[in-house]
Amino acid sequence: MRLFLSTFINKVDRKGRVSVPATFRTALADLPLAGIVAYRGFTAPRIEGSGIDHMQRMLERAQQFDPFSPEADDITSLIFADARQLPWDPEGRVMLPEDLLEHAGITETAAFVGAGATFQIWNPDTYKAAQAEIRARASKTRPSLPPAPNGSVR
Repeated sequence: MRLFLSTFINKVDRKGRVSVPATFRTALADLPLAGIVAYRGFTAPRIEGSGIDHMQRMLERAQQFDPFSPEADDITSLIFADARQLPWDPEGRVMLPEDLLEHAGITETAAFVGAGATFQIWNPDTYKAAQAEIRARASKTRPSLPPAPNGSVR
């Protein structure tokens, strides 16, 4: 499984090109798509990002829905219909489409935020505010991970 960690702030040029962090590119290096898959986040003003393999796993899970169900329609519209395959150039940059930039409020800089098996791309100021809210909520709710499936404490 791929692992995306840390947060990186990178400049976005006038054409919407932004450098994908080197550690993210390394995590994706063995995939048939030399680039990323990106779509508009639907729970926050951010761009969701992953490798093509993650999208294939989501498709396998989505196919468990009745194909005519509202859930199947929602997943198709929110994720698959909106997703873009963005190849990187020789410098490791991708060109983020205007509608994705607008959705996330990204102009001059973008925050690449590791989210484990996926990553997110935020306006750095928006992410800073969201992170403060998450930390405040966590200090009250003290979230924890569920136990490992085999009962070990990993």
